[in-house]
Amino acid sequence: MGVVTPGGTGPGPKQDRSRATRRRLLEAAVACLAEHGWAGSTVAVVAERAGVSRGAAQHHFPTREDLFTAAVEYVAEERSAALRAVPDQDRAAVVAALVDLYTGPLFRAALQLWVAASNEEQLRPRVTELEARVGRETHRIAVHLLRADEARPGVRETVQGLLDMARGLGLANVLTDDTARRRKVVAQWAALLDGALG
Repeated sequence: MGVVTPGGTGPGPKQDRSRATRRRLLEAAVACLAEHGWAGSTVAVVAERAGVSRGAAQHHFPTREDLFTAAVEYVAEERSAALRAVPDQDRAAVVAALVDLYTGPLFRAALQLWVAASNEEQLRPRVTELEARVGRETHRIAVHLLRADEARPGVRETVQGLLDMARGLGLANVLTDDTARRRKVVAQWAALLDGALG
């Protein structure tokens, strides 16, 4: 028989504070990666930005790799949640929403981690596995939102081409604001998708 504690069975204030601290650290890590890149994003910098001690940061994330891998996982979850929140609408709006995922601070943070993982042996397998999972989830959600029938030849590749194009537009946007050109490209891709997906 379990012990009954006063005040119900929900999480206590200590757990709530711990979750809030963890979330602040993840948000600060994402912001630091997006603004300062891997080299400028240390645990101390993230802890300061999150308003917690370095010890508290290391309690939640013992190593730098743990912190930033968790941050990218957080980014992936946020991106997936944003995708799932896209209302059922016309394909042009869905294409625009998919492209928007790759042009904001979440993508910038993920990009910084990819670059770091290409040079950091400890980080590479963690980021590679995470990105493969994120890629599969993004593809699955895109297929659903676009109402694409992957049983038809070429449809899977068409959807993947859209996601690859969106990532490329996100890369182009890293150095300069590419909004005007991107809008035209998105409109053209939406038209192409309508023809290809039926």
